[in-house]
Amino acid sequence: MKIANNFRRVCVFLCGLVCFTTASFADDGYDLWLKYTPITNTAKLHQYRQFLKYIVTGARTSTTNIAINELENALQAMLGVKIKSVGSVKKDGALVIGTPASSSIIKNLNYGTRLDSLGAEGYILAAEKINGKRTLALAANSDIGLLYGVFNLLRLIQTGADITNINITSKPKIQFRLLNHWDNLNGSVERGYAGKSLWNWNDLPGKLDPRYTDYARANASLGINGTVINNVNATPRILTAEYIEKVAALAKVFRPYGIKMFLSINFSSPLKPASGPNQRGGVGNLETSDPLDPQVRQWWKEKAHELYAAIPDFGGFLVKANSEGQPGPNDYGRTQVDGANMLAEALAPYNGIVMWRSFVYDAEVDPDRAKRAYLEFQPKDGLFMENVFVQSKNGPIDFQPREPVSPLFGAMPKTPLMLELQITQEYLGHSKHLVYLAPMWKEYLEFDTFANGKGSTLAGIVDGSVQHQHMTGIAGVTNIGNDRNWCGHLFAQANWYAFGRLAWDHSLPADQIADEWIPMTLSKDDQVIAAIKAMMLGSWEACINYMTPLGLHHIMQEGFHYGPQPDFANSREDWTSVYYHKADSIGIGYDRSSTGSAFTAQYLPPVRDLFDNIDTCPEKYLLWFHHTPWDHQMSSGRTLWHEMCFRYYAGVDYVYKMQRDWQSLEKRIDPEIFAHVQKKLQVQAQDAAIWRDTCINYFQKFSKRPVTEFK
Repeated sequence: MKIANNFRRVCVFLCGLVCFTTASFADDGYDLWLKYTPITNTAKLHQYRQFLKYIVTGARTSTTNIAINELENALQAMLGVKIKSVGSVKKDGALVIGTPASSSIIKNLNYGTRLDSLGAEGYILAAEKINGKRTLALAANSDIGLLYGVFNLLRLIQTGADITNINITSKPKIQFRLLNHWDNLNGSVERGYAGKSLWNWNDLPGKLDPRYTDYARANASLGINGTVINNVNATPRILTAEYIEKVAALAKVFRPYGIKMFLSINFSSPLKPASGPNQRGGVGNLETSDPLDPQVRQWWKEKAHELYAAIPDFGGFLVKANSEGQPGPNDYGRTQVDGANMLAEALAPYNGIVMWRSFVYDAEVDPDRAKRAYLEFQPKDGLFMENVFVQSKNGPIDFQPREPVSPLFGAMPKTPLMLELQITQEYLGHSKHLVYLAPMWKEYLEFDTFANGKGSTLAGIVDGSVQHQHMTGIAGVTNIGNDRNWCGHLFAQANWYAFGRLAWDHSLPADQIADEWIPMTLSKDDQVIAAIKAMMLGSWEACINYMTPLGLHHIMQEGFHYGPQPDFANSREDWTSVYYHKADSIGIGYDRSSTGSAFTAQYLPPVRDLFDNIDTCPEKYLLWFHHTPWDHQMSSGRTLWHEMCFRYYAGVDYVYKMQRDWQSLEKRIDPEIFAHVQKKLQVQAQDAAIWRDTCINYFQKFSKRPVTEFK
């Protein structure tokens, strides 16, 4: 009987273990890159256990409590042992964490000179001997710096780094590292493909969703230090007392993670509420929002005072003005400078900033839409107040799969320019297509503008090193929603991750970022990592090929910005596809050279000369700058027409290869994640073929040359 009972107990235990293992293996993507899975490499596990036996901390704050909590939970999950916090170094294996002010141990390490150069957010992570004991030291000037250092240490462990003789000094290259949410107060998200908004406005301020903390934690792990939580097409309601209280509740959650709150504002906010359906209205009591009107200026000063009373560390305003129907200073015959400086004046006493978007394209400025932002903003260089950024998209049109760098970068040396990138894939297949964007962003960041001679890269302009700007910034239009996996597509998480890593250090290679994200998110198996990294690194170029190769752009469905519509035309010429590709019996492409719209003249030599000559223009930008004959000889030896066919087929074939490569990993990837990505790849393959066939068939009507199928 005893044997039978024991047998039954063993069976019950084993069944429970199987159920637990199966349940724990399922992964819905919620944990992002912070899964902290067990270390299975025996040698690495031994090393980490030897170096991380206990934690020594100084005085605690809410931020250091978060950091220590993260460490204790993560190390227990990865190393399988409980790590305790104690007050002193007594044996080998201590991790000492603190600032010179909070920890006498850190103070006695004499990091003073090194720490002085790291500012408030940098940190030192180094192997040390303290009291003759083998120790790791994490030092910073602030608690936020310590939190960033903790996340980096955990990243190193997750990715199997050797920490034996570690000696890292790290600080962000860019000061303001922001996410821009295009979330509306009704819960919808403009250009959002991952469900509804994270922010449950009806529940705020009283009920705080735990996801707010998880959101802040994920951003802090990347060093993102600010967030604009509402759409640039802003409603004035965000500035009412009711919503300021709600925003303040979110800011309180974000604060210990080092994340400042920013808001998009509507320029008409000082106006009285609208009395008719076609009238502009605000939340004020004025008849005008003229930026030179003293009452309007006073209204904004009082609103700033109200905001900072509720949110003492409020960051400032993001503004979309006189663009796509949004109100702005031009409505009153005033300039962009007048509008930006009025707001800057209101925020200046609190060290707040204004991010004034350059996304304007008034058709009266110039027939070529690509030229308009430069023509409106470049002459205003040096006229903005010192707490104003001009926030410019990476390219001169609108987040296309590939554009040349906006010529504004380098052309406004007296004005800080904040780079705006788009993490959400508005023009790159939404959350249905696997497109890893780090290679795209690296192409932009490494673009040489020659603004101050050779080596004047976009990255150097954005980080202030080329033109010695007093403040620097980068913003990413986020792809986050309330879908369980945050981004709609599991692989879209990699773009959120990559943006944060590049915002901290734009010198990181795209493949290194992939090497971090894959083992933290999907698998630590070297063969799996290699296969997935290969998929990711070629995915952006493949997307360009099946959508808009060789410099084509803006030939997608109007409104949705998803599928192809190269024949789209309407009454607004510069919103049509045919305006951009200009296909005819002679050739295809927009002539922006000196013989065309002269857009190339907005670049500095030798970039200007490179782009202006059809024989020297890089082929990836060819149809952006030149109306090119169908029989133009390409570097491949093919004619332009056959090169286009080749590129369209190559893009689709790459997606087919991604499908095969992913299928080969079925037994080595979490089944829920595998099925999720497999389904997305099926949609991508269908869509890519539609892009190819639609565009080739349409352009063949003009080229009148046979379609060559490259397989």
